[in-house]
Amino acid sequence: MLFTDQMKRPVEIPVWPPRRIVSVVPSQTEMLFDWGLEEELVGVTKFCVHPAEKTKTKTRVGGTKKLHLERIAALAPDLIVGNKEENERADMEWLFGRFPVWMSDIVLVDDALDMMERLGEAVGRPEAARETVSAIRSGFAGFAAEAGERPRRAAYLIWRKPYMAAAGGTFIHEMLRTAGFSNVFGDLSRYPVVDLGMLAAADPEVVLLSSEPYPFAEKHFGEFRAACPRAEVRLVDGEMFSWYGTRLLRSADYFRSLRSAP
Repeated sequence: MLFTDQMKRPVEIPVWPPRRIVSVVPSQTEMLFDWGLEEELVGVTKFCVHPAEKTKTKTRVGGTKKLHLERIAALAPDLIVGNKEENERADMEWLFGRFPVWMSDIVLVDDALDMMERLGEAVGRPEAARETVSAIRSGFAGFAAEAGERPRRAAYLIWRKPYMAAAGGTFIHEMLRTAGFSNVFGDLSRYPVVDLGMLAAADPEVVLLSSEPYPFAEKHFGEFRAACPRAEVRLVDGEMFSWYGTRLLRSADYFRSLRSAP
């Protein structure tokens, strides 16, 4: 069967629906499990942690940025599921020449929904994919109006030493907008290195410290409060802002609770 991935690459899957799948993107791994593909999933990355009781039984094929290519090859996959941003180009090109590889490319929420519908077809779960998309659309219906007349100015930090922020052109940026925030670094691109002086000059109303990839904790609040004494500093669940699979089913309620919290 021939499919087209989000990088507009034709993907020929000789064994369809695929019986041996390797997923090298955590959010997509969770989604494939949620679609009932537990038996078909044979390999996942060390960062594929949901659902924990199922991922721990699968072969680990390295990290998203450093795949064990020969270990993947030994699994003889019918299909590999990757992502343009999360996986290294050289690794994926090595795999392109040997196995069917379906790649996602996601910046907007609509990109995530498109991924679900396309990938659902490729793995033989079109109905599960359509149900997921419908539920996510329903969850976010009317969300912009609920967010209020003026979005709160926010800085979203993903790393420490050096400090790095989520800026424009990222899925996190789009999720911030969806959640009712205005990204103070939205005019920058991707994941820029910033310093506390830049943060103070941006004058955010709230500084959001992500739980991933850097595990920010309350012990880090002081350095941000010193730089932005008028800003609220909060820890947030990074998976709700950056995972673009079935985790989006939970994001709308999480964003509502985030906005309503004191």
